[in-house]
Amino acid sequence: MGATSATPGTGAWSADAWRALVQRDGIQRAAASLSGGFAIGLGEPDGSATLAVDRFAVQTLCYRVENGRLRFAERADALADAGTEIDPQAIFDYLYFHCIPSPRTIFKGIYRLPPGHFAQFQQGQLTVAPFWVPEFTEPTSGSFNALRDEFRHILDQSVARQLDGSKPACFLSGGTDSSSVAGLIGKVSGRAAATYSIGFEAQGYDEMAFARIAAKRFGTDHHEYYVTPDDLVRGIAHVASAYDQPFGNSSALPAYYCAKFARDDGVTKLLAGDGGDELFGGNSRYAMQRVFGWYGRLPSGFRSGVMEPLFRPGAFKGIPVLGKGAGYVNQAKIPMPDRLQMYNLLRRLGFADVLTPGFLAQVNPDDASRQQREVWAQAKAKEAINRTLAYDWRYTLAESDLPKVRGTTQLAGVEVGFPFLDDELLAFSMRLPAEYKLKGLKLRWFFKEALRGFLPDEIITKKKQGFGLPFGVWVTQHDALKRLAVDSLHSFAERGVVRGDFIKPLLETHLPTHPGYYGEMVWIVMMLEQWMRSHAPGFAISR
Repeated sequence: MGATSATPGTGAWSADAWRALVQRDGIQRAAASLSGGFAIGLGEPDGSATLAVDRFAVQTLCYRVENGRLRFAERADALADAGTEIDPQAIFDYLYFHCIPSPRTIFKGIYRLPPGHFAQFQQGQLTVAPFWVPEFTEPTSGSFNALRDEFRHILDQSVARQLDGSKPACFLSGGTDSSSVAGLIGKVSGRAAATYSIGFEAQGYDEMAFARIAAKRFGTDHHEYYVTPDDLVRGIAHVASAYDQPFGNSSALPAYYCAKFARDDGVTKLLAGDGGDELFGGNSRYAMQRVFGWYGRLPSGFRSGVMEPLFRPGAFKGIPVLGKGAGYVNQAKIPMPDRLQMYNLLRRLGFADVLTPGFLAQVNPDDASRQQREVWAQAKAKEAINRTLAYDWRYTLAESDLPKVRGTTQLAGVEVGFPFLDDELLAFSMRLPAEYKLKGLKLRWFFKEALRGFLPDEIITKKKQGFGLPFGVWVTQHDALKRLAVDSLHSFAERGVVRGDFIKPLLETHLPTHPGYYGEMVWIVMMLEQWMRSHAPGFAISR
């Protein structure tokens, strides 16, 4: 296979240019010198090959070694054939993470190059290693005014670099990131952005009011589309099968309809706001983990001799305030990053209660934690918030949010750009004082203060939501959607992965009682079955 590349920051690379760069600098330094989103692969006549993908895997490459040669392609399913087996461990990963984190893919023997990694294949030997790991300088202080001015200049340039001369347009959820992009498009281009928003007729899920505030503030050419349960019935199989492997991020459906809406309006490229929370400290769990971190600063003797015996597991059950105290202590005792999975859906439901003995015998449930600990240890950071951000660059961005947006925009026929993942903005984030990202318990303090006066106050102070999908609510109310879900789950149970006696109470008892919580499990199993029907209809665990 020849060279593939997509490098907005550096321009397209020819095979000869990439080969010369690798020969001069070596593969690691050559890859590190590139900027923007890229995926470059070059196979040579002698069977050797070099691959590299960008720091967030905005672009992707998959590979397999076959008959002494390295084959590679953008999609995992492009490398699979009729004899390629489905990997049970990948199915476990999907149910655990709601995606399949690299380097594993759904197919045995086919791997995805992790973000910021290169691969070199020479004389039958494959080397895969990072060419970049996050390294934070972590100053203890800095001039707010100087940093604000620098930040706003870089942000202007990052948006400008993503505009390609076509109709300037962006997703607009009404959050700080998408609203910033909408406003900056008009500022740097001199043309009002065309903005596209998705709404839901479901209480607690619709953020259209905030999108309208941003559209009015920046004078955008604003467009709105309300996704319905009928849209889901029409789109679920289409979106599920379009991915090269199972993908369970439930925001994929609204993202697809939003991108399709824009494409029908003549848009060829959309800018997205993904990355702002992860670069500048905007997710609520960052504040929660800081609170847990305070517990670790207590004297060890006081923790082990007083707090932990007093607040032992199950203590004060039924006493709300003291019960929460016991829960806090028991979570705080768990080290990072394992603590982040305390509320993991599959873990809380119970592996043995959800999965069949035959399936569990073929997988290692502890491997998910091993993956996460390795990623957690990679970043060069002392501050807890920075290490958590770097962890999210992998698991939230590279493995989930970016594939969601990239996959659905490709399906809709629209290109996508991510201004917040600009290399210059990334470097700025890694030298910003940690306290500016999470000031006390104030999320993304610097970002909001730096854009105060530019963004509407209502958007600066709003709670984060995005394009959250009310699937759990709708599936209990809409007959056709419920039939699709029920049929999908019962069919998947026949494959021997999930227990048949788990499906009935999930659908008939748990889902109606807590649709938001249990709807997520229904969704990920349904999307897995829909992918299997298209890509591996005969798959089943031997019994």
